[in-house]
Amino acid sequence: MEISIEDFYEDVLAKSARGLGLSAGQLAESTGLEKEEIRGALRGEFVEEQARKLAPVLNLDADALVLLGEKYWRPLPVDIPGLACFNTPFEDMEVNAFLLWDPATKDAAIFDSGTDASGMIEFIRSKALKAHGVWVTHTHRDHIEDLQAIVKAFDCPIHVAEKEMANFGNAFSAGTSFHLGGLHIETRLTWGHAMGGTTFVATGLQRPVAIVGDALFAQSMGGGMVSYKDALSTTFSEIFSLPEDTIICPGHGPMTSVAEEKKVNPFFAANF
Repeated sequence: MEISIEDFYEDVLAKSARGLGLSAGQLAESTGLEKEEIRGALRGEFVEEQARKLAPVLNLDADALVLLGEKYWRPLPVDIPGLACFNTPFEDMEVNAFLLWDPATKDAAIFDSGTDASGMIEFIRSKALKAHGVWVTHTHRDHIEDLQAIVKAFDCPIHVAEKEMANFGNAFSAGTSFHLGGLHIETRLTWGHAMGGTTFVATGLQRPVAIVGDALFAQSMGGGMVSYKDALSTTFSEIFSLPEDTIICPGHGPMTSVAEEKKVNPFFAANF
C-alpha cells in the first residue's frame, strides 16, 4: 500500500507561520501580496510566484516549497530485510508504527503502536519473531493507542523517554542505547513537537534506520507544539547529521531518506 505524503503546501505554510507567530496580515505586509492571496495560499491555492515570495519570510527553501506545491514528488520506495511499516487510521489521517528485527536471530523491536496493532502482532507471529519491547517516539494518543494489545500479546516492556513524563513504561534518558541481536539502537532527543520526542537510530541492517516519530516527515515536519524553534534545531542537529543513506521512518507519511530530505524538505533544504 502506498502511503500518501502527510503535509501539503498549505500545511507547511501554516506550520511555519504559527511557529514564527506571523498572521496573514503580517505575511501580506512582508511579502507585498494581498491578504486574500495569503488566505488563498493557506487554503492550498498554489501559485509559484506567491510561494517564492512567502518562502524567505517563512524561513523556507523556495525551490523545495515550490516542489511541494506542485504535488508530484515522492520518495524512493524502501524495502530492506528487517524493517516493516504498519499504517493505521486515526481520525482524518493515518499514523505509522514500525518493526525492526535481526533477520538472523529474529530479535525484534517495536516502535509505537498506532491505533490498531493487530496487523503488526499477526506479522510478528507469522515470522516467529521475538518481540523484546515497544519503544515510544512520543506519547501523543495516535502513536500509543494500542500499546496494551502489544504488551498483552508478547508480555514485553514499554520504553519511553523520561522527558515525556509518562505514567507508564520504563523511562530512559537521551543517549541510552539498546542491543537486540545484531541491532544497535541509539536514542536521540528530537523535541519541540513533544517534550520528550525521541529518534531511534538503528544500525545492523543493510542501511541505517531512524525512527523519528513526528520530528520529520517527507517534505515536512511535525508542528512545533512545544517549541517550534527547538523542533527545528534538534531535528537538524540530530537527524540531518546522520549518513545520507539513512532511512527516515516518520510517524506520518511515507518513509524517506536523509539524502532526499536535504533536497526537498522546505524547512531544511536551504541548509545544504
